[in-house]
Amino acid sequence: MNIIADSNGQNRTEYIGFMPDLIASLQEKTGFIPDIYLAPPNQTYNQLILSVSQGLYDLMIADTTTTATRRSSVDFSNSIFDNSLRLVICKSFNPSIDLLSFLKPFSRNLWLLVLAACFYAGALIFLAERGNNEALRDRPFVSQLLMSIWYAFDNMFGYGVDFDVHTAAGRLVTAGLYILSMILVASYTANLASDLTISKTQNIISGLDDLKNGNIPPRRVGIAAGTAGEDFYLREVSGDVRNYVSLRDEQAMFDYLLSGTIDVALFDGGVAEYMTNTIHCSLTLVDEEYDKGAFGIVMKKNWIYTQDLDVAILSLRESEILDDLRQKWFQKNNCPSESLTSTAISVESTSGLFVVFAVITFLSFALMLWKKRKVIRQQCFLYFFKCTN
Repeated sequence: MNIIADSNGQNRTEYIGFMPDLIASLQEKTGFIPDIYLAPPNQTYNQLILSVSQGLYDLMIADTTTTATRRSSVDFSNSIFDNSLRLVICKSFNPSIDLLSFLKPFSRNLWLLVLAACFYAGALIFLAERGNNEALRDRPFVSQLLMSIWYAFDNMFGYGVDFDVHTAAGRLVTAGLYILSMILVASYTANLASDLTISKTQNIISGLDDLKNGNIPPRRVGIAAGTAGEDFYLREVSGDVRNYVSLRDEQAMFDYLLSGTIDVALFDGGVAEYMTNTIHCSLTLVDEEYDKGAFGIVMKKNWIYTQDLDVAILSLRESEILDDLRQKWFQKNNCPSESLTSTAISVESTSGLFVVFAVITFLSFALMLWKKRKVIRQQCFLYFFKCTN
């Protein structure tokens, strides 16, 4: 809605959008002169339909879905817009931090198998090299075994070994470790990248079944009161239980979504498509469509101009004017392309890996202090002695 000044300097209201353009096209076809009133914001669709049936208005031109219940009190014109119900959600949510996400590419059983293979290969190296390798020969039994297991671990994870094998059996085991390492690292890398990509694009809801199964609490679902979406939810989801967040109008639903008060809202598809493509770029549609129907112009029963209006609407459809209006107002996209969104891996996705690294470095530092405990004790004693004297 715009306020503009006419040639006489008087301000007048100009309505813009699909419906005003439709009225203008119908005016060209039929020659009628419309007297337009903007519906009060505190009235629901059903209340406005009641006003038409009582003769307060001749027509109601809006995104009004034709239903059997409504047709019992008013008439509807031919379809002016093919519609369906859509679920709308926010594109991004606060990521849940999983410290063990870097372990998810492999199942628990596979990690245990990798660990068992490491110990198994270490035992083979121990048996093959303990009497033939100078790096192991003069060490105690336990030290020999641990060095052999460490050798297998180094080869499997690409760390770099502390000694070379001298026997054919040891070389064969080493070749097996190389092959195993190559396949495991490649598989781990591919699965980790896939998991991180999926976690970044995964929506909080995949469809209506998530509402039916309670995966989204009803108190986090918003629906405009007195709409076809409300009737559909009561019929198909809640079993006539009004356990959702009932909102005044569709704008209130967008406000609640953007503020995080609700997680999902049920909208007419045309309105949802327009708002998510042009105004609220942080919102997106869940792919599936529900309760496909049509918008029609509401008129009181047995209105004398019903046939003239239907003929005009059919003429607009045949000349593709209705399709042009839909393309103009609902199918253009002013939001940035998804390809411009950063695909960088977040800190949260790898936080567990850095925690493990921090633990390892802490243990390494503690081991260093333990080995130098005598020197540290002497230095502390000398420092204390100097301070007291």
